[in-house]
Parts: sequence; C-alpha cells; structure tokens
Amino acid sequence: MAEAHQAVAFQFTITPEGIDLRLSYQALNQIYQSGVRSWKKRFSRLRNGVIKGVYPASPSSWLFVVIAILATMYMRSDPSMGLIKMIQQHLPLSLHMSLSAQGQTMLSALVFSTLLWLSLILALRFCLKLLLSYHQWMFEQHGRVSNTTKVWVTLLRLLSSRKPLLYSYQTSLPHLPVPPIKDTVSRYLKSARPLLTDPEFKRMTELAERFESTLGNRLQRYLKLKALWATNYVSDWWEEYIYLRGRGPIMVNSNYYGMDFLYVTPTPIQAARAGNTITALLLYRRKVNREELKPSRVPGTVIPLCAAQCERMFNTTRTPGVETDVLQHWQDSEFVAVYHKGRFFRLWVYTAGRLLSPRELEHQIQRILDDPSAPQPGEEKLGALTAGERVPWFHTREQHFSSGINKRSLDCIEKAAFFVTLDDEEQGMRGEDPVGNLDRYAKSLLHGKCYDRWFDKSFSIIIYKNGKSGLNAEHSWADAPTVAHLWEYTLATDAFQLGYTEDGHCKGDVDRSLPSPQRLAWEIPSEVQAQACSSLAVAQALADDVDCHVFPFQEFGKGRIKKLRVSPDAFIQIGLQLAYFRDRGGFCLTYEASMTRLFREGRTETVRSCSNETCAFVRALESGEADDQCRRLFKLASERHQNLYRLAMTGGGIDRHLFCLYVVSKYLGVESPFLKEVLSEPWRLSTSQTPVQQMELFDLKNHPDFISLGGGFGPVADDGYGVSYIIVGEDMINFHVSSKHSCSETDSHRFGTQICKALQDILTLLAADAKTSSSSSQSKKLL
Repeated sequence: MAEAHQAVAFQFTITPEGIDLRLSYQALNQIYQSGVRSWKKRFSRLRNGVIKGVYPASPSSWLFVVIAILATMYMRSDPSMGLIKMIQQHLPLSLHMSLSAQGQTMLSALVFSTLLWLSLILALRFCLKLLLSYHQWMFEQHGRVSNTTKVWVTLLRLLSSRKPLLYSYQTSLPHLPVPPIKDTVSRYLKSARPLLTDPEFKRMTELAERFESTLGNRLQRYLKLKALWATNYVSDWWEEYIYLRGRGPIMVNSNYYGMDFLYVTPTPIQAARAGNTITALLLYRRKVNREELKPSRVPGTVIPLCAAQCERMFNTTRTPGVETDVLQHWQDSEFVAVYHKGRFFRLWVYTAGRLLSPRELEHQIQRILDDPSAPQPGEEKLGALTAGERVPWFHTREQHFSSGINKRSLDCIEKAAFFVTLDDEEQGMRGEDPVGNLDRYAKSLLHGKCYDRWFDKSFSIIIYKNGKSGLNAEHSWADAPTVAHLWEYTLATDAFQLGYTEDGHCKGDVDRSLPSPQRLAWEIPSEVQAQACSSLAVAQALADDVDCHVFPFQEFGKGRIKKLRVSPDAFIQIGLQLAYFRDRGGFCLTYEASMTRLFREGRTETVRSCSNETCAFVRALESGEADDQCRRLFKLASERHQNLYRLAMTGGGIDRHLFCLYVVSKYLGVESPFLKEVLSEPWRLSTSQTPVQQMELFDLKNHPDFISLGGGFGPVADDGYGVSYIIVGEDMINFHVSSKHSCSETDSHRFGTQICKALQDILTLLAADAKTSSSSSQSKKLL
C-alpha cells in the first residue's frame, strides 16, 4: 500500500546521542516513481492540449508558416502588406534598444507568422464546423448520393486527414439547434394520433394550438437564448432533472447492466478473470487519459461523434443530496474498491509508478478471496444505502460518514477508479436450464443482493465464482453506447490480447513482496445499520418485482434482413409493435433511444416508433389483408421509422425540445396544460439498441463463440416493458426484456415469445415477395 509505505518512509528515534534517522529506500523509491508518473501524465495532458487545440492543423505547421514568411521576405517581398513594419514600430522600447534592426524585423516576422498561423487554424476549424453541420447526407436514399454530398465528403476527408486524438473534434462539433416550435408541435400531434380517439385527438390539437400561439413562443425565446449561451441547451438539464433529481432508488430504475460472452468463459478461475478484467479497464483508462482512443464515428463514415461522455468514465461517483444528487469526478486514482463476502477492500493497482501485471492483480485478488476475516458489524449490507431512497442515504452520509474513519473508508470507495464485486455465486448460460439461468444472470447484474454492489459508482464490475463477468453502470454521467464501447474493449482485450495460461491463470510474473490489499475499517452505529436494513427492504421489494428474460434470437439476423433491403433497426422496431399489439391488444407510446452525439455534448433523443404507418401495417397484417398490401404498408412504416430516426439524430426530435420548454415554464412559474399532459404520458414500451462499435476487436469468423450478450435495463413504466437488443454478427439478435411481476398484464417471457413470432412472421411476409421477384427475374432471363 502506498499510504503504508509513505508512513514508514521516515522513521526516527530520539536517543541520548541525538536523533537516529532511518530511511526506507524502497518506500522513497516508490514515492519517487509515483511522482515521475504524475509528472509524465501532466506533460502528456499539456502536449495533447496543444495538439487538439490546433486541430485540424498540426503544431509543426507553425514552422512551415514561419519559413514561408521568412523566405518571401528574403526575396524582397512583403507578404504582410505592411503589417510586419507596423508590428516592428510597436515593439517595446527595451527591444528597440537591445536588438538590431535586422533582429527587430525577424522578431516582427515571427509575431506576424504566429498570428497568421492562429488565424488559419481558426479558419480551418470554422470550415470543419460548417462541414459537420451538414446533415442532408443522412436523408438521401442508399446508392443515390447527390453531388453536394460527394463534394462534402471529399472536403471532410481532406480536413480530417490528420490522425485525431480522442477530443480533437470537440470544439469543431456544431451546437444542437433549437427546432421551430411549430415543427415540434406538428410532429408531436402526428406521433400522438394513433394512440388517441378522435375526441381525444381533437382536444389535444386544441391544447397544442393554444400553446403554440401563446405561451410557447415566450418559452421558445428563453430557450434560444440558452442555446446561444450554453454548449448544449439540453444536456445539463437532462442530467439534472431526469437523473440527479430523482429521489427514488437508482437501482433497477436508472442503472443498467452489461453481460459477458454468451457461450465462452475465458477462464473458470475467479481471481484470474478479475486480474485480466481490471487490467483491461485500466489500459482503457490510460488510452482515455492519453487521448489515444480513436474518436467514435457514425458507422461506415468519417463523421465524428462527441466524446465528452468519456471524461467522467473513471474515478467518478454519484453522491446523494436532499433535492439533487451531485456527480463527483477526480482526476486520477491508483486503486480500485473491492467487495467480497461483506468486506470492503482497497486494492492498489500501481506500484513504484507502474501498473501491476495481470498475474500480480490475480495474486492480490486471490489474497482477498482467501482472507478468512468476518465483516465488521454493519459492514456487510452497507451498500444497500446506495440501493434505496436517496434522501435517507444523504442524511446518513452527512451524519455518520462526513468525518473520521468512516469518511476515510467511504472516500476509498468513492475515489476509486471503479468498483469490483467478487460474487460468491455462479452465473451464465449453463446447466439444464440455460435460458432460465440467463434470466437469473440478468437479475444478478441488474441488482444482485441489493447490497453487494455500489450503485453510486460510475460503473461496477462483477466477477462471479465460475469466472463469468458483467457490469452495472450508473446512468447520469453517460449513456449506454459509451459504456458499451468500454465493455467491448475490455472483453476483447481480456480474451484476445492478455489471454491466459493453459491452466487458466493470468500471464506474467508475480512480485510476492507486494503489500496485501487493505481492509477498509468502519464504525457503524446501530442507527446506520437500521437505515441500511430499511433501504435494503425498499430495494429488495423493487428487485423481487422485476421480471427479466434474456434470449438469443437465432432464426436469422441482419444478414437476411439487409438482403430484403430493409433497415435492421426498423425491422425490429416494427416487429416490437406487432408483438406488443398481440400481447396487449393495442398500441402504446413507444420510446426508442437515439443519439444526438453529432452535436457537442449531445446525449440522446427519443424516436417515437409507434407511428401511423406502423399501426396501419400491424392492423393490416392482423386482419388478414392481402400480402401485397401488407408489404406496401410495411415499406411505408420502415421508411417512416428511418425518417424519424434521422430527424432525432440531426436535432429535429420532439421530446427533448418539449422537455426543455417545460423546464423553462417551471423556472418562469407558469403552467402549460399541453406540456404537463405531454410530459406525464407513460412510456409503456421503452426500447434501446446496444450498438456494436468495434468489430475489428472481434474475429467472429475464426472465433464464432465469442458473441456478446449485450445488456439491458429495468422497465420504465410499472405496467410496461423494457426491451434492449443487440445485433451481433449476421445471424443473431440478443434480446433483454424486463417487466414487473406486480402488473398482471405483463409477462417478460410471454412478450419474448411474441417478439420471436412477430419477427418470423414479418420475415416470412417479405421473403415470399423476394422469392416471387427472384423467380420472375429468372423467367425473364429464360425467355
């Protein structure tokens, strides 16, 4: 432990002969190496700050500009049109006294060259921002690219030719625009039409028109003012009011999970899997800190996405408050917090300035697993405080964890790079009931025992007894694609880069002189233990009510869907509408998460995927209309969904605009019946696709078993479903369905069955048309 080493680095004893000073050179060397590592990081940040600050130019381009200016001056030409002489005249008197006339001219030329270079950088960044503000490419038909878009792609490639750092594009990304209020209201009414009866729709139309013509314009002006001033007019309010101001449990209601490989467990040794996983995560953190990660891009393009969510990935925790929680982020941390059988440990991951090897981390984790000590009174279920209501956790934290030994131990958890749970259960797709075990696996990752996870940490890693792993992430600091990117890298690095020995242990050597992981000490009074039990009761009731169903759909995947010239996402979303109609006998307000990371600090937007066109297709299919008519309606529904998705991505969504208008109305103290009704509508079907972003990390052809299960989340509405899906490879789609046992009208397994049938029925419908078209074309060739 670094703290222990520093404490004994200097020892002295007062003797009759004077002071006997003894130095621990090993500890001093560790302190020295840690300092060197810290300074290296500072230098790296400074260097990266310069490189990304001048992007899309390079720091070396300054020298090119200087040489070019001096060369033209040597040829008796003045490229500055008199500006160099003007600069020379305004040099300080001391420089006039100390420099010759030639020296003054050279200095003035350097100043002019630097100013010219900075002006060129600003011009290039402005051009890049203009190019990134162009979104018409997204609305063009596949294979029919306009000349404007072709020119735009060429210019964008030219300006992006230099290898960028992770945050190089941040200042060049456009700001999220505020849509015209007329467009938002019109799109809302169109989205609400299939869910309302004629009298209900008439009443809603009157409310909307009254809002648009009166209060709406006033609220819109305030929102436009914020958009001019703020980097993103949505994100800060979204983070605060949707996430941090929630006073209920964040477990299940907000946090989400990610799963391990479906068929493969790289090693059955728990400590070894933990060693490689922790190493992979810290290597990813190093890449983030050094900005060595490639900026995320729209798949198949050179268009960058905002990387701001990476900034708080590590060393971050959510702390409770009375009205709102706070996200706290520390610059760096050299340890992780570990939980095992009711005990908390601090595990140092660096020694003498270097990262411990995977084998050394395995050795340290095994020490924790072999530790026979019992939990201190109240320690075992302390994590339940983060799983229950937020206000009791705030008061308990203020009264009992703000000083002394409890504060020091809590700081170790909250300032840790991330949280690790060494679970004493076995999970995964195994045994005689693999599907049922997947459901239990999902519930374990979503809530565990309600006290063996630290739900406030940015993310927690769970390593099970049989070597299976998973992740639980807090939602306020980032959205699922950012965490999915991290988890993809972790799984791939663990399995394909770090690897294991033949007997399942981590590779590398072990320094057995490493100090043991430190047990965190607590003094937990009876009232804290009582509150932990109370929070646990609330969390346990919530956890017991969640019904999770996870299943791999293997009948077909995006390969066959794309052959039908249909967007896989649109295909699945229409299938979900058909499944819901068959399950509940009607339609509901549907949430599909879309990103707005084409804009700076963008997060998400809602795609209201229950549209008039989708409902028309479902009704036609269920009423037995002709196949040709059903296929025509499906095509319209698919095109409508794609258009809605594109609008959401490019700033033309509905819900974030209405949400911000509602926040402004609350600040102004005015009531809007229209906004109040819109914001209170329940999302009974909440859906999200987990993107696969780094396919180059996974060789599915040579290693087809290394398929990710993706992740999931709890239901948003008490009487609704939460559905997450991940399209893996060409032939598989993994689904995660959640609902609540307390609602008699929902059943996750039943809905999963309906999803499978709906997807198969739609494919059968479309494939029949494809076969007919193929037969017809072959007949024409024969003729």
